[in-house]
Amino acid sequence: MTAALTALVGREIEALTLAEAGERLGVPRTRVSQMIKQGQLLGVREGDKWIVPAAFLVDSGVVKGLPGLITLLRDGGFTDAEILRWLFQEDPTLPGAPVEALRSDRGGEVKRRAQAMAF
Repeated sequence: MTAALTALVGREIEALTLAEAGERLGVPRTRVSQMIKQGQLLGVREGDKWIVPAAFLVDSGVVKGLPGLITLLRDGGFTDAEILRWLFQEDPTLPGAPVEALRSDRGGEVKRRAQAMAF
C-alpha cells in the first residue's frame, strides 16, 4: 500500500516496488521499468521510486490481457492515471473491478467495456 496509489485508485491495494515486481516475474528491475515504458504494465511514481499494483501480476507473469487493454485505452486518449483508476473502480456490470475480471480470465468482458469507453 502506498499513499500515491491509494489516492489515485481510491482504495488501499497491494503495491510492489520494481525490484519486488521483478522478483515475482523472474526478471531484473530494469526489465520491469522497461515494461512500464512499453505499456505492458502500469506504474505510479512514489517519491523517487516507481510502484506497480500487485494485482497486475500472476504466477505466470503479467495478467493476461492487461498489455492490450493498456494500448487500447491509451489509443482512446486515456492517461495512465485514468487507466489505473478505471481498472480498480467497481463496475456492477462485471461484477467487481475490471482488474478482478482480468484476473478471473474474463478479459473479453473488460475489453468490450474499454472499447465502448475509448471510442
